[in-house]
Amino acid sequence: MTTPSTPDLVRETRMSRKLMDVLIRAGLVLALTLLCFRIFSPFISMMAWALILAVTMYPGHQALARRLGGKQGLAATLLVLVGITLVVAPTAVVLSSLGDSVYETIVNLRDDDLKVPPPPPGVAEWPVVGKKVSGAWSLAEKDLPSVVKRLQPQLTELATKALEMVASMAGSVLLFVFSFIIAGIIMAFGEAGSESARSILGRVAGTRRGVEFADLSTQTIRAVALGVVGVAFIQAMVMGIVMIIAAIPFAGVLAIIVLVLGIAQVPALLVSLPVIAYIWLSGNFETVPAVIYSVLLVVSGMLDNVLKPLLLGRGVDAPMPIVLIGALGGLAGAGILGMFVGATALSLGYQILMRWVNTDPDVVEIESELPNVS
Repeated sequence: MTTPSTPDLVRETRMSRKLMDVLIRAGLVLALTLLCFRIFSPFISMMAWALILAVTMYPGHQALARRLGGKQGLAATLLVLVGITLVVAPTAVVLSSLGDSVYETIVNLRDDDLKVPPPPPGVAEWPVVGKKVSGAWSLAEKDLPSVVKRLQPQLTELATKALEMVASMAGSVLLFVFSFIIAGIIMAFGEAGSESARSILGRVAGTRRGVEFADLSTQTIRAVALGVVGVAFIQAMVMGIVMIIAAIPFAGVLAIIVLVLGIAQVPALLVSLPVIAYIWLSGNFETVPAVIYSVLLVVSGMLDNVLKPLLLGRGVDAPMPIVLIGALGGLAGAGILGMFVGATALSLGYQILMRWVNTDPDVVEIESELPNVS
């Protein structure tokens, strides 16, 4: 049995020490990374929204800054104030009113102060369910306490879910406010932030590809954001036209509220459902027109679910199906924020895949061996 020589033992000891040193450093870096992620994780959604808003509004910010003599901070402040005023404030008012209505209904049910109007004559003529709805409605009008007592578990569950929904929406509005403020800070230092993003992506994917990936990410985020705003505008116009034809009071104001809710990513059904309730409870509509207007309002209230996939991805250096699949997959997995992240990630992944396909080493080697015929 041969004994290792002294130089081999020294070399082996030195290599083992270096390996141990590398493993310890890697472990410390991993532990520090996990600690930083745990500290930063509560703010990930807010920072992601702030980045999306900043990228989307940055061209408008630059145009405003040029008009203000290059004052980046002032332009960012004005944009943030206008955004909060036009989007967040009306949404907060609507949610506050909704919460008050839910609370008032719960109190009235508890104190037996809720009065139900008699059903319109046309309700009994509804196909299939008309007589049952009219009978239940009449019973609620005559003896509401017994109906409430019989439906107590369902009403309690429904009220709890309604309050949870209002609280969740209120939290989303608050998150949106802070995201707007942080987006203003990012826009004020936009040039430095852009260079940092390109440097980070350049470090990961190479200098030239890093610039291309940064531009692709910017294009995707802006296309998705503009698609959301465009869909909100179309939806507001359609619902406004339907409400004007139906002679709904304050149709123009309601259309503006739909536009604001659509931009804030709050469902337009919050407007269409109360309007439908007004149509049926006011007694001003015959059965057939009421059914037609109700169907149109429900369809227009859900129009964004159809138009968003069609309008996303305009102007992006990636095929439309890639942006569409990324947006829909992100929307299904992580909501509205996932729509932006999914579209951007899948677009970048597509570019990386196609670059790998187009740089086949065998093809490059064959092309380099071919004679140069001039």
